[in-house]
Amino acid sequence: MKQERSAPMSISIKTPEEIEKMRIAGRLAAEVLEMIEPYVKPGVTTNELDSICHDHIIHVQKAIPAPLNYHGFPKSICTSVNQVVCHGIPGDKKLKDGDIVNIDITVIKNGYHGDTSKMFYVGNVAAHAQRLCEVTQECLYKGIALVKPGARLGDIGEVIQRYAESNHYSVVREYCGHGIGSEFHEDPQVLHYGKAGTGDTLLEGMCFTIEPMINAGKRQVKLSKRDGWTVETADRRLSAQWEHTLLVTADGVEVLTRRKEESI
Repeated sequence: MKQERSAPMSISIKTPEEIEKMRIAGRLAAEVLEMIEPYVKPGVTTNELDSICHDHIIHVQKAIPAPLNYHGFPKSICTSVNQVVCHGIPGDKKLKDGDIVNIDITVIKNGYHGDTSKMFYVGNVAAHAQRLCEVTQECLYKGIALVKPGARLGDIGEVIQRYAESNHYSVVREYCGHGIGSEFHEDPQVLHYGKAGTGDTLLEGMCFTIEPMINAGKRQVKLSKRDGWTVETADRRLSAQWEHTLLVTADGVEVLTRRKEESI
């Protein structure tokens, strides 16, 4: 999500009925990432991955791929390869051995959104690229671990920034996590940098994403003038991202998009 600096937040607290719909949408989004894994290999195009995910969401899940036609986005998933930070548009270029790719899935079911992304290794990936992906996932998990009623959004931003920078990486600042529910992007904005003890206070029933974008080099990014969507690192070094949709519970957090492979 593009970071905005605008009006006061109006953060929705989900009802039990809404939370149940969020659980269903989150589970479906996670399932798409689980389903697509075997197809991510050298020689496949991101267009082919988009088509497989689209068909699964529409025909198997009887759901809607949220990115398709969202503000004109032309595909059903985002595929961000190597130096692409986010919002990569699937195309005809084949993935090659050694690539890393983020696949970002958002599913709408019964009017509610589940949003999640994961890094995939294409064939044999260099150790430095794997390390970036691992640290970025750890940044996500460290942020999730702080989610509970009474915590502040700045707590999440600080722990992510501190951990990324302690590993000599940088945090993208132009794009951030977001509230989610019946709308794709709701308040609050969830920054992946900042100062503990600042920002909005978390309350039971809030739903939002944490989705750190971590760069191997400098934090600066550039938006493609060609398609108006693709965001790349300015220095063309690698970038990684992981994302989950979260629910603040009475005593902590529920990861609505947790995959079966994960123990969070």
